[in-house]
Amino acid sequence: MSKFEKLIETKLAQNIAVWLFLYFIFITSVQAENRIVTAFYIVLGLMPVVYATNLLVLPFLKKNKALFFGLFFLNALFFTIIIFLIMNYLTKDEFNVVKLINFFGLILLTTVFSIAIKLARDSIIKKQKDKEAELQLLKAQLNPHFLFNTLNNLYGLSVLKSDKLPNLMLKLSDLLRYSLYDTKEKLVPLEKELKYLENYIALEKIRLEDKTDIQFIKKGNFNNQKIAPMLLIVFVENAFKHLNKEGKSKVIIKIESTENTLNFSCENTFDKAEVGKKQLETHKSGIGLHNAKKRLELMYTNNYKLTISDAKSLYLVALKLNYTA
Repeated sequence: MSKFEKLIETKLAQNIAVWLFLYFIFITSVQAENRIVTAFYIVLGLMPVVYATNLLVLPFLKKNKALFFGLFFLNALFFTIIIFLIMNYLTKDEFNVVKLINFFGLILLTTVFSIAIKLARDSIIKKQKDKEAELQLLKAQLNPHFLFNTLNNLYGLSVLKSDKLPNLMLKLSDLLRYSLYDTKEKLVPLEKELKYLENYIALEKIRLEDKTDIQFIKKGNFNNQKIAPMLLIVFVENAFKHLNKEGKSKVIIKIESTENTLNFSCENTFDKAEVGKKQLETHKSGIGLHNAKKRLELMYTNNYKLTISDAKSLYLVALKLNYTA
């Protein structure tokens, strides 16, 4: 996040922007000899009532609406009288009921406007926090899911007393190091994510030996691009988990990166009789795919296109992703 974006998100900057906006409105609408000074005093007078309403009165909106509206009008009326008397004293004007009513209307309009802004801001912040909490939950679900599958592989090799077990454990160590320490950020360098995929594929090659044709094809420039961590691994892991057990199997992973987009595809052979068309997403084995879809929707929303299909004995996942700032 840039310094400018951080500045925009601060309450102080937001408050200053709103008051400047109101100040320029008053400059253009107030009828007075010196509009600039008059508009400044109006803004200065409105500040206490606005902050008193937002900090002291607004919290009652959810607790007791009748009490809220009562306090709202009493607060507006109190500050209207106080500010009006002070302004009359400073300008030496005579008491004018019409002017008092107009000023009361101005205060009501301003406080309603300020309440609407605060409610909208609080709603946006809450949605953002909910979104971040859900993303953290999805990532927390994803990592143990991957670890569970990999430990199954380790167990299988330990039963066979394979001499490939030490190398497999080293690969697993690299994978866990990445998943534990490098995936805390919202976005990670694409190069690291691809290195993670390469380690995982190398791990699967050790396990599968020559039973499966495994291809990992990369094309394009991967420098200075970022992606959501552990997003692509879900589809790759799913491909290896559901390979057909009879005959020659294959997994082909292709990644092409341009300046603005990432094109990813993963295809694998599978036994359609064993794995139904929707089983991958409805059974426990579909936790990873389900989470990947939710993360895509949360983080990329309208900046991605995901296609999942199966034809005969070939399962295909295609993802087109627009890089976001």
